[in-house]
Amino acid sequence: MANETGTHAAEDRHRQAIALAEYVEWRRKLRRKCIAFSTPLPEDRTSGRKIGDALKRISDIVGASAGLVLLFPLLAAIAITIKATSRGPIFFRQQRIGLNGKPFTILKFRTMYMHLCDTSGVLQTVADDPRVTWIGNFLRKSNFDELPQLINVLKGEMSLVGPRPHVPGMLAAGLPYQEFDQRYMERHMVRPGITGLAQINGCRGETNTELTARMRLEYDLIYIRARSIPLDVTVLGQTIVREFFRGNGY
Repeated sequence: MANETGTHAAEDRHRQAIALAEYVEWRRKLRRKCIAFSTPLPEDRTSGRKIGDALKRISDIVGASAGLVLLFPLLAAIAITIKATSRGPIFFRQQRIGLNGKPFTILKFRTMYMHLCDTSGVLQTVADDPRVTWIGNFLRKSNFDELPQLINVLKGEMSLVGPRPHVPGMLAAGLPYQEFDQRYMERHMVRPGITGLAQINGCRGETNTELTARMRLEYDLIYIRARSIPLDVTVLGQTIVREFFRGNGY
């Protein structure tokens, strides 16, 4: 028993060393892009930041309204297909954590069979998930399942761009995220977004390893430091190309 315990401990240390080395290498590459990790998080009480946030809110309202109008035929077609191909509601509703840690109900097109849905969100979705319907598979790959969140944007619960909202109790490498990294709650300084800096850099999906969990949080904190209208336009443009047209969902 002692030998087995020692072996497991050695394996854990080895995995942690590999994860740390991968994380250090990732940060080193990011520094080459002149992304500063040491810049302090902005004080939202400054007049400049308040003006910037007001302009961002206006752009969110305009963008979400335009999106709902222009995409109405697509949204209607998706809704009809979901209703015609499986039992259950058109929308999937789930609790997420929003601005300042306040919970809200996020809207998505339902992509799973109703009896297999996980409303807690703790069981993360993976590629080829048997719970996903055939239309749900298409919606996830194209990210069209996220489009109803334009309604969340209009309600002021979300932004077009920002850290993706997590479910309460979100896990990172098997631990609650706030235990995994004490900086986690800082990502709630801004409204969560339909898309974000992490997503356009490939950090989406499962956070079951230390590297993926830390990378996603780092990008979220970088966005909070650097957020601006030009950055939001860049993120939105890359999201449309990367996810809607190239099908890099899940």
